[in-house]
Amino acid sequence: MNFDSFVLTASTADLGEASAARDHADAIEFRMDLAEEPLAALEAYDGDLPILATNRAEWEGGEASDEGRLEELTEATRFEAVEAVDVELAAIRDGDAEAVLKTARERDVSIVASAHDFEGTPTESEMLETLADACEHADVGKLAVTAHSREETLALLSVTHRLTADGKTVATMAMGEAGSHTRAVAPVYGSKIGYAPVDPEKATAPGQYDLETLSRLVDSLE
Repeated sequence: MNFDSFVLTASTADLGEASAARDHADAIEFRMDLAEEPLAALEAYDGDLPILATNRAEWEGGEASDEGRLEELTEATRFEAVEAVDVELAAIRDGDAEAVLKTARERDVSIVASAHDFEGTPTESEMLETLADACEHADVGKLAVTAHSREETLALLSVTHRLTADGKTVATMAMGEAGSHTRAVAPVYGSKIGYAPVDPEKATAPGQYDLETLSRLVDSLE
């Protein structure tokens, strides 16, 4: 998957929603951890949009237990439609994700190394360190924080701009009401991936716009 330009993903646990996403999305973020039989769904998928596969761990806000989680994500890379995988930075640092990374690279599948803070927003120096580390391991370093003030959102956008100017490929967003606008604004500062549900009632993170709205906002700010 090419992240040279902004990629808007439709986040879903139902690949049947791909047809409804085609008008606004560049790709599908398939939340394997929220799907009943994710590998079977990938095998049956015949849509046009490429897939970013995510099998989010319980300890990182998802619903996948550690048992077999990374092996399942590794298996997902064998499907032609899967052009990228999301791997938690913590799992990479621990060495648990080594097989996923190796297999993804062998199969020319892009890697997104992600970190999430559901409590607050770290300091600028901490965010810089986290994202820079993620970029060392992956094609894209992703950081999602929880903002409680406009000052915190400005800090995240500053980090996004600084790393982008330094040649890094990052995806950033601030969750929560105070940070919801960053999902539309962060691409202006260099963020390369956006996430939105096709159905606004099926948001996979706090503060998400629905797909059509985010597409319109990003296009209007470019």
